[in-house]
Amino acid sequence: MISIEIDGKQIEVEEETTILNAANALDIKIPTLCYNELIEPYAVCRICVVEVIRRKRTRLVTACNYPLRESVKVRTNSERVLKLRRMNLELLMARAPAAKIIQEMAAEMGLETTRFPIENPKESCILCGLCVQMCQDVVGAYAIGFADRGSKREVSTPYERTPETCILCGACAQVCPTGHIRMTDAEERIIHSKLSLGPNAAITIPFRQAIPNVPRIHAEHCIHFKTGECMLCSKVCPKDCIHYDDKDEIEEFEIGAVIVATGFDDFDPTPMKQLGYGRYPNILTGAEFEQMNNAGSPTGGKIVMENGEEPRSVAILHCIGSRDENYHKYCSRVCCMYALKFAHLVKEKSNAEVYQLYVDMRAFGKGYEEFYQRILDEGVNVIRGKGTEIVPNRSGAGDGALLVRCEDTLIGKFREIPVDMVVLCSALEARSDATDLARKLNISAGADGWFIESHPKLGPVSTTTEGIYLAGVCQGPKDIPDTVAQGSAAAAQAMKMLAQGQILMDAAYAEIAEEFCSGCRICNGLCPYNAISFDETKKVSNVNSAMCKACGTCVAACPTGAIAARHFTDEQIYAQIEGILV
Repeated sequence: MISIEIDGKQIEVEEETTILNAANALDIKIPTLCYNELIEPYAVCRICVVEVIRRKRTRLVTACNYPLRESVKVRTNSERVLKLRRMNLELLMARAPAAKIIQEMAAEMGLETTRFPIENPKESCILCGLCVQMCQDVVGAYAIGFADRGSKREVSTPYERTPETCILCGACAQVCPTGHIRMTDAEERIIHSKLSLGPNAAITIPFRQAIPNVPRIHAEHCIHFKTGECMLCSKVCPKDCIHYDDKDEIEEFEIGAVIVATGFDDFDPTPMKQLGYGRYPNILTGAEFEQMNNAGSPTGGKIVMENGEEPRSVAILHCIGSRDENYHKYCSRVCCMYALKFAHLVKEKSNAEVYQLYVDMRAFGKGYEEFYQRILDEGVNVIRGKGTEIVPNRSGAGDGALLVRCEDTLIGKFREIPVDMVVLCSALEARSDATDLARKLNISAGADGWFIESHPKLGPVSTTTEGIYLAGVCQGPKDIPDTVAQGSAAAAQAMKMLAQGQILMDAAYAEIAEEFCSGCRICNGLCPYNAISFDETKKVSNVNSAMCKACGTCVAACPTGAIAARHFTDEQIYAQIEGILV
């Protein structure tokens, strides 16, 4: 450790620490443009110049790359330092007059103009080389570099076009201090279906409530898995938690309870040709509209059309794929309220006219009816009638590129509404693999794919298989409060069963009389709960009474009558009948 003095303040730092880092530790600001902690500095901008006094010798050095090896005094705001900074800044103003950060820095130093000639008023690159260093030394792509020399020097790609080595990681744009390099869409338009909810970073936490709540690396976005370079995350991780050679593994656990919370799928409105989804621009699903509204989306949360302009009118259509004989007969429950939320967001973020086309408004929850009234007070046009068709507005009638055709059932008239954007509130449907999962877990699924509970009122989270519970939309459409309540109930039921330490069995289950069993194994394949096994030694079948649910399938199928259900024998049934008749 060595002791240094910066602007009269003492601090002890390790040898080889730069003046810039030592000043930051003292909260002393030294301006710089070309410094990035991930890249080895070489002081191109010269804005970070400071005065170093060692014994009787005084010299000017750049703070970002000057290593401290002995005790010295440093002055960051002396008259000599400020004069040199202004001159360096004037040179940068002449080089990149369009750079906003240079304009702001000049205003702080009281500079209005530069004494040096300006060659290109629109130039914003200061030739700091951060992008070149990042692409070559960190990313390892070597897609950009310096071209020409002297005053004609510039950052360029080979032949001024995107090279094949560029992996579109955006690292060069991230480190650019002046915003000269930007990531833009090559088509210069917004494709709503390709918007992402939040940034596509290589390391993210899946969502805020994720368990375990730790970041994960996405190999498809990670620079290391594309070029073999970078590895900055492992260098800065203090606990050595990052291992790039980890592989997926399948592990087996013995468990006492299972909570099924597989969620749902969004209905794809593409088969509904009359709605034009996928054929006409600016027709979005509810999920796509939600993604665009997110503050972390490429639009910054702004509601825009594919050409980047704000829509003048928006139509929101309810019950797309739900309450429909051709798709799903059930109500998806959540569509009405999130459609009202969308209308509120459009009114809040734009000046667009909003049209709500509904079949029946189902505002059933606490505070929902009040929110519906608030939407009406905000001036949303609410039309009772299902949108039947969306076509391009070729007639030019009204403002809008699309025509939404519907029947207003309250006034008994057919209407055509010109709009710029349409939002389809699509149905919630069961996961495509729900039937396969139900077969694996020995639980029931209905014709619509939702898992079936053991009792709709007395056992809403239980299933016919003991120890397996349902939570969330996998059991049927529901909103967030109901999902949270059911998840808590399922967790409580699982903890209750585990805390008991023993299982209470039903009195009714199947029994096999070994003296009558022929060993045909018909019952083994028919049992839906896998409760019957075959004893190879005795050549007879056995029933696991803890797994048996007394469904009676094996009893009815046994050709020798060797299987009987407890409490359902012929003698017991005859006795019940005799008791009733006496």
